[in-house]
Amino acid sequence: MLVCSIYRSSRKDEMYLYVDKRKGLESVPDALSEMFGKAQHIMDMPVIKGRKLARVDVDKVLESIREKGYFLQLPPPKEDYLLDLYPNRPETGVR
Repeated sequence: MLVCSIYRSSRKDEMYLYVDKRKGLESVPDALSEMFGKAQHIMDMPVIKGRKLARVDVDKVLESIREKGYFLQLPPPKEDYLLDLYPNRPETGVR
């Protein structure tokens, strides 16, 4: 079992960072910290094999934290269904 601290990005909606609670953000590279923005602590949670997480595979989270010291959960892809409403829209003008 690993107790994770979960942080939300101040720059990107639905982007989260999972880290080992004991180590905190110390193992997150500077480049990632800069891109992530101010890390807003959301919660601490025990993570064990077999536990269900909303959008990520718990095995990938545990493996990434063991190997890199963190797991970055990216936002889900945006739906493109609205782009099909106006397939013949002009190239100029308001989009």
